Amino acid sequence: MFLNFITQYPFVLAFLVGLIPALVWLWFWLKEDLHPEPAKMVTLSFLGGILAVFIVLPLQQFIYPYVVNMDVLSFTVFATLEELVKFGIVYFIVLRNKTIDDEPVDNIIYLIISALGFVALENTLFLMDPVRSGDILKTIITGNMRFIGASLIHIISSGTIGIFMALSFYKNYLQRKIYLIMGIILAIILHTSFNLLIINSAERNILLIFGIVWIGIILLLLLFEKVKHLK
Repeated sequence: MFLNFITQYPFVLAFLVGLIPALVWLWFWLKEDLHPEPAKMVTLSFLGGILAVFIVLPLQQFIYPYVVNMDVLSFTVFATLEELVKFGIVYFIVLRNKTIDDEPVDNIIYLIISALGFVALENTLFLMDPVRSGDILKTIITGNMRFIGASLIHIISSGTIGIFMALSFYKNYLQRKIYLIMGIILAIILHTSFNLLIINSAERNILLIFGIVWIGIILLLLLFEKVKHLK
């Protein structure tokens, strides 16, 4: 009966399995925030990340024929779209409102929340095929791999933009814009590099790749702690 249900409605189980890693990371980052953000804005940012997937996918499908077989270019374009759309949505929802975004750490928190919304739906789409086929083992393995791999690179890339915005929080307008552009560029480079490594050498260096990603998370946490004490 259960297998019949998931084969008829694969999206339901795929979404639940894809949502769990995002919620775990969401709980972790909200716990790190000394001044909890309004539940409404947290929810809107998370839903904004989900909305970003619906915007990014058609754009990627439209561009794909023009960049196919050009690995570096195609991955750079796709990463650029994802980072710009994720940032753009959360900017218009939260970050332009200085009554809500009133301390440096808020930039990091809201951008990571948006990234986690993106991750939740992206994970769901990756899990649809194994769920539809009733392959529970593959579903679990894929979910775990997304949890420790791709989910983290979205956290790192969006968090990187947030870090640069936070470090420039008390600087003048021009400096804030320069920092923002630097953060977006670095986020795109990190995202593109991870995708290229996964595609070109995942089978040979999977532990190395995930090790590098986890080092990135540790660095993000250290910078997050630094930002907490900015004056």
